[in-house]
Amino acid sequence: MQISNSSTADISEIFRLYESATAFQKTKYILHWPKFETSLIENEIAENRQWKITMDGKTACVWATTFDDPQIWEERNADPAVYIHRIATNPEFKGQNMVANIVAWAKEYAEENGKTYVRLDTVGQNESLIKHYTKMGFTFLGLYDLKHTDQLPAHYQGNPVSLFELLV
Repeated sequence: MQISNSSTADISEIFRLYESATAFQKTKYILHWPKFETSLIENEIAENRQWKITMDGKTACVWATTFDDPQIWEERNADPAVYIHRIATNPEFKGQNMVANIVAWAKEYAEENGKTYVRLDTVGQNESLIKHYTKMGFTFLGLYDLKHTDQLPAHYQGNPVSLFELLV
């Protein structure tokens, strides 16, 4: 297993994994990811914030990070944290606990960058994700109505978010 930054050569695979994740979400939940803009992914890659796990020569999982997430975390954004977004696992690697690998990596990444927390969110009250993330060591902070969603992807509009954090 190798964790590294994604490159522009990975963009089509990133979108394939997003489409697969969205298709799965549509079978289980009312809320699902919208189609993301290519420019969003290109910017994350240029800023070294788009990541991948590679196993057996294949992309097993992708996700994005940021150190600043004020529209979701509001006043808590002042805390030193790394924020994880859009975890998408290749269906060929389902059940291999990619989130546990990301969490272990994120704790080290946070420490290396002087951060105290690893944080993530999910839209809505997704009980299976709440259970999964708390099993991975995150504290479920509750369900929140966001005040400023105008610059967030469409699935955040008018929907509460579940917030999670892990003290490093």
